[in-house]
Amino acid sequence: MATFPVLSTMANGLSVFRTWMDAVGDNLANLNTVRRTDEAAFQARYVVAEAVDYGNAATPGIGTGSRVAGVAFGSAEGRLVHDPDHPLADADGMVRLPDIDMATQMTQLIQAQRGYQANLAVVDRARDAYLAALQIGR
Repeated sequence: MATFPVLSTMANGLSVFRTWMDAVGDNLANLNTVRRTDEAAFQARYVVAEAVDYGNAATPGIGTGSRVAGVAFGSAEGRLVHDPDHPLADADGMVRLPDIDMATQMTQLIQAQRGYQANLAVVDRARDAYLAALQIGR
């Protein structure tokens, strides 16, 4: 068992939320990526997280945080948009854009930022508690 389990749990959470923010940032950066109609659209990235060691024998009912289990990808079909002036437009004037909703991505970004901030707040509280415990021995 770790000497400071709260810091280990917090570090796991920071990693998950940072990966989530990176995925959302990637989705937002490619929101207007245009492709030919015969090509696949940019696929949105979605982070899949899972609990780590939740309820093991040493600490029943107490987990040790979370981790990124993988990344799921959105649809490669995207959406077809009529833009006859675009250089990648086909004979019908259609281009392919990713099927990504900016409002949903911004909401996810806010959620990930708040989770990241909450984990950083745990670092501050744990540091204060450990420093106070060290002062007891003086």
